[in-house]
Amino acid sequence: MTTIVLLYAAEGLPAGIFHDLVAVWLLEAHNISLGSLGLVSLLAMPWTLKALWSPLVDRWSTAARWISGALLAIALVTAALPWLPMGMPVWAMLAILTTASATADVAIDGYTATTVPPELHGRVNGWRVAAYRGAMLVAGGGAVAAAAWVPWPVLFGVIASVTLGLAVWASRLTPLKPPPQTTTAWASDLWGWLSQPGAWAVFLFVLLFKMGDAAMAPMVKPFWLQAANLSVAELGFVSITVGAGLTVAGALLGGELATRWGLFRALWVLGALQAVSNLGYMAAAANPSRWMVYSASMMESFCSGLGVAAFLAFLMRICDAKQAATRFALLSALSMLTRTVAGAPSGFFVESWGYGAYFGFTFLLALPAFALLPYIRLRLDSSSSRTTRS
Repeated sequence: MTTIVLLYAAEGLPAGIFHDLVAVWLLEAHNISLGSLGLVSLLAMPWTLKALWSPLVDRWSTAARWISGALLAIALVTAALPWLPMGMPVWAMLAILTTASATADVAIDGYTATTVPPELHGRVNGWRVAAYRGAMLVAGGGAVAAAAWVPWPVLFGVIASVTLGLAVWASRLTPLKPPPQTTTAWASDLWGWLSQPGAWAVFLFVLLFKMGDAAMAPMVKPFWLQAANLSVAELGFVSITVGAGLTVAGALLGGELATRWGLFRALWVLGALQAVSNLGYMAAAANPSRWMVYSASMMESFCSGLGVAAFLAFLMRICDAKQAATRFALLSALSMLTRTVAGAPSGFFVESWGYGAYFGFTFLLALPAFALLPYIRLRLDSSSSRTTRS
C-alpha cells in the first residue's frame, strides 16, 4: 500500500503543478493575458492522447525505468521553469512536463494493474485516489498559498526536489519486464481482448458510468456564483477544498466497501449513490440558500469519491495483467472522452432549461449505465475465473 500511495502521489504532483501552480505563476509573475492562459490548456493534450504511445511503455524496458525517467524529466522542467524567459522556452518545457507526466501515468497504471491482486483492487483504488488528490492539492493549492511568502524559484525548486526524490525511489521498484513477443502476436492479443464476447458492453459502460457527473461538473461553479450568489471564497473553500477532502474520504470508504462486498455490488450501490447525489443540486437550485448549496456540494463530492473508487477498481480488473499499461490507457482515455463530450453542451442546456431542470437531467444521464450491469457481471465472473485458473 505504501508503494501505491507513493506512485499515485507521483502522478498527482505534475497535475497540480500544471493545472494550478503554473497557471497562477503565469498570471502573477508574467502578467499573461487570459487569452494566452486559455491556450495553455492545449498543452494538456498528452494526458488525453497517452494511449497512442502506451504500447511502447508496455513492450519496451521496465515500468521502473519509464516511471523514474519521466519523473526525472518533470523534476528538471519544474526546477528550470521560473528561470526561463516567457515565450517558446516556457511552452516547450510545459509540453515536456505534460508528456512526461502522461507517460508516467501509463507506466504507473500498468505496474499497479499487473502487481495488485484482484481481491485488493477496491482498497488499492481508494488509496490511489487519496494519494493523487492529496499530492495535487499540495503541488497546486498548497504551493499557490505558499507563494505569498516564498519566492517562485524556491517554490518550484522544492517541488522539483520532491519529484526528484520520487524518481530515485521509483528506479528501485521491482522490475517487471514483459516476455519477448513479436509485434504480430502482441497485436493479436490486444485485438482478442478488444473483440471478446461482451466487450461492447464493457466499453459502453466505461463511457456511461460517469456521464451524469461529467455533464454536471462544468455548471457547478457558475451555479454557485450566479444562481446562488455565493462568493468566490466560499466556492474555493467549500466546493473545492472541503470537496476534495470529502472525495478522498468517499474514495477510501468506497475502496474498502468494494473490497468487502465485491465489485459487482459496489458498482450497483456506490454507482447509485453517485447518481442520486446530483439530485442534491437540483434541490438546491429550487431553494438556493447557502446551506442547501453547501449540503448539495458536500454530498456530491463524497458520493463521487464512492463511485470513482469502484469504477477504477473495475477498470483494473478487466485489464488483467497482460498488456496492462495499454489496456488501462485505452479505457481511461475512453472515460475522459465522456468528460469532454458530456460537458460541452451543458451551458446551452442551462440557458434553455435553467439549473434545476438541467441538474435533474444529469441524474437521468447516469441511469443507462445500470442497464449494462448484467453484462458487466458476466465479464467480472469471467475475469475472476481466469485469475483462479492462473
